[in-house]
This record gives sequence, structure tokens and C-alpha cells, in this order.
Amino acid sequence: MSIIRLYLDEDTMDSDLRRALLLRDVDVITVPQVGMLSRSDEDQLQWAFVNNRVIYSFNIRDYYRLHTILVAQGESHAGIILGQQYYEIGEQMRRLLRIIAAKSAEDMQNQVEFLSAWGEESMIKERSPFIEITVVCLHD
Repeated sequence: MSIIRLYLDEDTMDSDLRRALLLRDVDVITVPQVGMLSRSDEDQLQWAFVNNRVIYSFNIRDYYRLHTILVAQGESHAGIILGQQYYEIGEQMRRLLRIIAAKSAEDMQNQVEFLSAWGEESMIKERSPFIEITVVCLHD
């Protein structure tokens, strides 16, 4: 099983995020590094597939639509991670690292992961589905 290698699209290619991921030994590149600026989402997804990279984007609507079309046509992609711009760099990094730790590049083939599902609170619920806390209030 091989580790996920990330490809940050034009929406997510923040230099601080890239630097933070590189410092944690994540194989990550950006659109400008490979000469793909201003190319279509289809071209970006195809480049990522050919180069075995999981694309990370904030463009939820368009990439989810592309995923649906490709799957329906029996075609493949290397994987898509979709996030939202309101996450701070540190939170994006932590959630991306959780995905990379939990899934292989092979697991990501033809899959979409939503960054929102990989927060600490989501991981606690997933690890502990049978824990229930009951709060009892006593009144005099």
C-alpha cells in the first residue's frame, strides 16, 4: 500500500499549508509547480490521475460533479479531497494528516473524502460509537 501524495489545486495552494505539510514529510506539490495554472478542473483531475496524486480542492461542487461523471462512465481518478475555505491552515493540515494516516493511495482511487468528516470530533465519535454520557441535574 502506498502513501497518499497530494496535489494542491489553485484554491488550496497556500504556501503556508504546503510548507507545514512538507515539514511533516508529506509529498505535496502545487499547480504552479507543474505548470498547470489556469487549466480546467478536468485537466487538473486528469493530471493528478496520470501522476498518482490525490487532488485537494475547495471547489466542492465541480469536483464532486466530475467524480460522479467519471464513476458513471467507468473511468478513474486518483482520489479527491474536498475542503472548505473557512478552515485555518493548521486545521486543514491536521485533517489532511488524519486522512493520509488512515487511507492509502489505493484506498483513495475513485473516492471523494470531505475534510469536514476528519475533524477531531468526528474521530472521537468514530472510535467510540458506544460511549454515551448521561448528565443528571439534581434540584433541591
